[in-house]
Amino acid sequence: MSKPAVRIRLADAAFALFDERGYEQTTVDDIAERAGVGRTTFFRHYRSKEEVIFPDHDRLLALIRDRLATSSNSTALVAVSDAVRLVLLHYLDEGDLARRRYALTSKVAALRDREIASVARYQRLFREFISDWMGDPTKSASLRAELMAAAVVAAHNHVLRRWLRGEASDPVAEVDEAMHEVLALFPSPQSPHPAGDGGTTVVAFRTGQDLDALLPSLRRLMEDGSRR
Repeated sequence: MSKPAVRIRLADAAFALFDERGYEQTTVDDIAERAGVGRTTFFRHYRSKEEVIFPDHDRLLALIRDRLATSSNSTALVAVSDAVRLVLLHYLDEGDLARRRYALTSKVAALRDREIASVARYQRLFREFISDWMGDPTKSASLRAELMAAAVVAAHNHVLRRWLRGEASDPVAEVDEAMHEVLALFPSPQSPHPAGDGGTTVVAFRTGQDLDALLPSLRRLMEDGSRR
């Protein structure tokens, strides 16, 4: 019997018992007995019954860090989108297990708190990466990084919940579209400022010519500058 098979059997046993008896009334011994293994075997795979419910967040966070670490300054936002897709694909691979988890955490307050804490870890990771990418230590930049990270996580969770409720037929396409909308809200730090190179500079000077006579020449100069 392979370890993955035992791990899956334990998860199946746990969720079956949670449905039958309730989360609080189910013990580790109950889960091990239902799965046909000993208590020691249970703890080889999970540290607690709570851990049976949630995905391996440490592994997922490591995958995100690895993907973000491979990006350059010009591909940072692409890496953020790819990282979000990695997390979604993990849940999609879980299939029914993810849906059973969603149903359970919706009913048990302690599990909802655990889920919220897990989401905060993802948001912190994205915030730190985005802040480094911006390369701006100012207070306003710190706020923008926080807002971007919150929007990234919210977009992922919105699509994930739609899929969990059976409302999304193509969640991968939906999360890509959602990320496109989110990232479009935040300009790249390399984008020219509206008052910078992308704007128009007008130099005022005094002349004896009438304003109406000058306007055509000024208009031509501005049009020539916009084409450069």
